[in-house]
Amino acid sequence: MRRINGFGIGVALLATGALVAAACGDDGDGSSSSTDEPVEEDTGDRTGNGDTGGAILLDEGRIVIPEEDVGDVDLSQLPLGDQKISEAPEQGFVYLCPGAPEGMPGAQVDGPWISGDTYSLLDKYWVPGDVDWPEATFDISVDGETRVVTGNNLPINAQTGTFPVPPDSEAYTIDRNPNSISAQELSLELPANPVELAEPSCIGGEVGVLLTGVVLFNAFDAGNLDAVAHEVQDKCQGHPQMSGVYHYHSLSTCLEDIEDTSGGHSNLIGYAFDGFGIYGHRGEGGEVLTTADLDECHGHTHTIDWDGQDVEMYHYHATWEFPYVVGCYRGEAAITGPSVGGGGETLPPPG
Repeated sequence: MRRINGFGIGVALLATGALVAAACGDDGDGSSSSTDEPVEEDTGDRTGNGDTGGAILLDEGRIVIPEEDVGDVDLSQLPLGDQKISEAPEQGFVYLCPGAPEGMPGAQVDGPWISGDTYSLLDKYWVPGDVDWPEATFDISVDGETRVVTGNNLPINAQTGTFPVPPDSEAYTIDRNPNSISAQELSLELPANPVELAEPSCIGGEVGVLLTGVVLFNAFDAGNLDAVAHEVQDKCQGHPQMSGVYHYHSLSTCLEDIEDTSGGHSNLIGYAFDGFGIYGHRGEGGEVLTTADLDECHGHTHTIDWDGQDVEMYHYHATWEFPYVVGCYRGEAAITGPSVGGGGETLPPPG
């Protein structure tokens, strides 16, 4: 077995071809099942936005987005992706596998940053707190044709907000997420050299893992609304669902080295469950990509750095617009489900 990319870190969720999934909303009695205690908390509130020194600042400057990483995208007028489910691969939609339920809980009310069919990321509320997870583990290695991913799904080199959402926060007025973050068992075997299918395939609730060691969910909440727009996440764009699974619905701005500092193509930020790589917002020549620049699965093909070699191959990109990362699979998914503990119990798409 050989290590790649210098990772000696680790993550955790499920290993038998499925991941824990459940709605991010209230579990009915407002309780949570976490047994992990954070080592540091800060319940300071969110305030406005603005740009200073070539950066866009959100959440009292706890979220810093370099202006050049946004390009021509207007973060104050992002299109809502509510119910944008397709029955076949379609650009700007999520090709969700059949049987997805509707009407499950997410945020309790629409935030004031939502207006009509658009929303403003600049005016969104964020879950307060700066919680470290020193017990986080994450490891990626390649064994022949298999990429092995293991860990405990707690973020490495990144923080989370305070969950359950503090009642005295602005976030609580919109999304009273009662869930706590807990370590999970993540053990994945993905193709190290994925192959494109003749036709793309549908996706489930979970679509990949980012290099913070945290799982990536699709763009919807449990009611098939745009999760990035409606649900309130922390400064790293994450939050837990009912089983304590911390997760993202879009690229986390807390990822290290997302963009090439020379202004070129974005760096690798994770892997989809079909084995293809996920990269940041920039394409060839350093252009900030939009959904219109990518195919129906939210990716394209050109030469990239793949395990230290220049290879022409398909890959996904993150965008500021819905569906954010993965809209369907270009390769055969190694992970299907969702299910709990390998028992095959089907659950709603996570929120």
